[in-house]
Amino acid sequence: MTHEAWGKVCETLAKRIGKNNFTSWIEPLRWAGLRDGVARFEVPTTFFGDWVSRNYSDHILGLLNAEGHAAGRAEFFVPLNAPAAAPASEKPSRPTAAKPARARNDEELPGATLDARFTFDSFVVGKPNELAHAAARRVAEGGPVTFNPLFLYGGVGLGKTHLMHAIAHELQSRQPHLRVLYLSAEQFMYRFVQALRDKQIMDFKELFRSVDVLMVDDVQFIAGKDSTQEEFFHTFNALIDQNKQIVISADRAPGEIKDLEDRIKSRLQSGLVVDLHPTDYELRLGILQQKAEFYRQQYKGLAISTGVLEFLAHRITTNVRVLEGALTRLFAFASLVGREITLELAQDCLADILRASDRKLTIEEIQRKVAEHYNIRLSDMIGPKRLRNIARPRQVAMYFAKQLTSRSLPEIGRRFGGRDHTTIMHGVRKIEELMTTDSQLSDDLQLLRRQLQA
Repeated sequence: MTHEAWGKVCETLAKRIGKNNFTSWIEPLRWAGLRDGVARFEVPTTFFGDWVSRNYSDHILGLLNAEGHAAGRAEFFVPLNAPAAAPASEKPSRPTAAKPARARNDEELPGATLDARFTFDSFVVGKPNELAHAAARRVAEGGPVTFNPLFLYGGVGLGKTHLMHAIAHELQSRQPHLRVLYLSAEQFMYRFVQALRDKQIMDFKELFRSVDVLMVDDVQFIAGKDSTQEEFFHTFNALIDQNKQIVISADRAPGEIKDLEDRIKSRLQSGLVVDLHPTDYELRLGILQQKAEFYRQQYKGLAISTGVLEFLAHRITTNVRVLEGALTRLFAFASLVGREITLELAQDCLADILRASDRKLTIEEIQRKVAEHYNIRLSDMIGPKRLRNIARPRQVAMYFAKQLTSRSLPEIGRRFGGRDHTTIMHGVRKIEELMTTDSQLSDDLQLLRRQLQA
């Protein structure tokens, strides 16, 4: 493979990851050849090579293979004649005095690559996510900080990362002078460990405390990492004191993240905490309709029968990623075999996904999960005791048995120690009444629903 061929890959890569990321992390690479399936690149420092390997090697390998160059692995190495002194690229966090203080200087903010697909325009809004969308929009408008931090949480594939990317895209579009840093909690930890190892902890602090907007995805991953939590806490405080915006996401509410320090939980709960609820039928159908319209343009002349999207929205309820992946597979398959997308074709092509989505939730699973949540014995759940700390969880389990299974009331009653169906009806109605006035119970129900439907 020639340098010219690598240049062609670079052109495509620049469009995919954005000009600033390309300038910061790909341009400094020096093509060193392809041998035995290994693409080799010279890098200025080990730290630089590690970062590119973790964040961009998959992109590079994919494009190399697409150009017909069989590359299974990328290798980044510092040439033996490299200068002993660490070049500036090893210290991307140190501001350059000659540049304006408000300049973005993206080469100093090596965060995660933003996905160009994840914008507000491509985010389908429905009842389960309308509050989260509105809050994200408000932050993306910039201006005075009204709630800090914005904490988005919810299960896998419900749109947290999409909204995080959308905020970053919008901020960079509206106010290009802002220093916006988006990265995962794992990347935050990785950079912190690297800074400790390379004795560059002051550079690390300077980088993270000089941004205008800090966005950290999947913050639950720092739980249990004491030193990382300590640094995150001080970074958080420093930015809050400067009235800088912070946006955080996680798979659960701050108070539910095990092994997260109480002082961090308290800080995270001090702003606006917003839950992205599991998708409902209408939202799933809206997502499919938007995605299908995109594929109709991509696969010209490919027809889809009436009722297919409605069928998928009804059957695939796990999360949006599975839903979109199913539609992607369906259009690709139909295109390859040259057939119209019918209900029969969808059932054949997506048989494995549909089977997985059909996993039946049992009453026993519900009882066990509710008992664990409220820290009571399973035997008490179905036993005769009427103490309040047992009776209320029992009613919660009855409520979910009615909501999430197809079992009849008499059958549910039998699974709860042979209780009459009228007792089950009373328990379900009691929970439905309380959930509108008891915020703690409402939170419990949301958490348990996510766990049961995961």
